[in-house]
Amino acid sequence: MNNTVAELGTNPHRLIVVEGPIGVGKTSLARRLAETMGAQLLLEQADQNPFLERFYRNPRAAAFQAQLFFLFQRARQLEEVRQADLFDAVRVADYLLDKDRLFARVTLDDAELSLYERVYERVVVDAPKPDLVVYLQAPVDVLFDRIAKRGIRYEQYIERDYLERLTESYARFFHDYDAAPLLIVNASSIDPIGSDADFRRLYEQIVKTRRGRHFFNPGSAALLPAG
Repeated sequence: MNNTVAELGTNPHRLIVVEGPIGVGKTSLARRLAETMGAQLLLEQADQNPFLERFYRNPRAAAFQAQLFFLFQRARQLEEVRQADLFDAVRVADYLLDKDRLFARVTLDDAELSLYERVYERVVVDAPKPDLVVYLQAPVDVLFDRIAKRGIRYEQYIERDYLERLTESYARFFHDYDAAPLLIVNASSIDPIGSDADFRRLYEQIVKTRRGRHFFNPGSAALLPAG
């Protein structure tokens, strides 16, 4: 895992965002990309959310609190990035601010969502636009297996129904996404963390993707629904 930019090719992007549902490997990939590029790493730091374990144990008991904590955390971090000189460093992030609303619509009831939207409009920042979004996809069974293997205690309470709804919401969101160039990756058939060869192939695709929508699908057919 000692590939460098010199070996792999020059990265043209200043801000790359890696996204996808829980367990798909977005944080691990963001870390490796940042290490390879010598980039600043922006992480959502889920382990700092004091309501997250309570939410996974009993979603109705803590969904609103967990969602607001993430909203304030992400907005504060991106405000700091916006105020910085965006040309001073390459940055790799493991979240889009837009995904906060995606989670809110999955986890909150109508009254909570209405209040959340009012708060969102007041605290949301003019987030920097990514030069590229890398969206990692994988089937729910693969996600569950990865969640179990990485062994984060509070994640073991995640219910299958929640993960299914979240995965479907991600697919719908990125089906219509056009705010930045998008690279859709079938993450179930590639291991860019454990395999240098897989990482090299994915990195080469990242470097090449500068506009529009692209699929990196080394195995089976793309998971993104057509239409």
